Amino acid sequence: MTNASKVYPSARAALEGVVRDGLTVMSGGFGLCGIPENLILALRDSGAKDLTVVSNNAGVDDFGLGMLLKTRQIKKMISSYVGENKEFERQYLAGELELEFNPQGTLAERIRAGGAGIFGFYTRTGAGTLVAEGKESRVVNGDTYILETGLTADLSIVKAWKGDTEGNLIYRKTARNFNPMMASAGRVTIAEVEELVEAGTLDPDQIHTPGIFVQRIVKGTDYVKRIEQRTVRKRAAA
Repeated sequence: MTNASKVYPSARAALEGVVRDGLTVMSGGFGLCGIPENLILALRDSGAKDLTVVSNNAGVDDFGLGMLLKTRQIKKMISSYVGENKEFERQYLAGELELEFNPQGTLAERIRAGGAGIFGFYTRTGAGTLVAEGKESRVVNGDTYILETGLTADLSIVKAWKGDTEGNLIYRKTARNFNPMMASAGRVTIAEVEELVEAGTLDPDQIHTPGIFVQRIVKGTDYVKRIEQRTVRKRAAA
């Protein structure tokens, strides 16, 4: 690996020189789908603490971001849905964890706006509810809108299906949720991919995140790809 290369030999190496206490971190994925498993583990092992984490949810108790909650490395979550994590619930209700709740579409748009350099936007979602408390509002055509600000992060960790050595990324199906906008909203973005290919191999029309947004890339290993809620049909009686 040369100094100019974006490719790093491991998740741990990719985080070196970037991770520190007090970071704001965006972590891509939806539920347990499309989460950067290797980078989350490396972030846990780094010991960095007092983290503010922007993520749709916080994984489950023993997987995904739930592992960082267990080690008490997260100070604040900016999230939409946290219902699958009992430790999250316990810490929040005990006053041990700060939480900024967002409607899911609002969270996605706040991240997209941050990546696009947009300060904020007005939305009807949340108007007249606890979500609107402390936020600027205005009435347009008889409807009340509240101002939501864009979100950026010191570090974005994302997961893609395929990537090339220049950092161009392709996501697969539901794993595309939140990853592309987070990749654009991080001051430093580190991507892990299941398949790493040489530059020029990917079809340009299929690329979801251009490499200009990605500073470091690593080929992930040992993926578990946990299923959050497994539901199966009962077998028919013999």
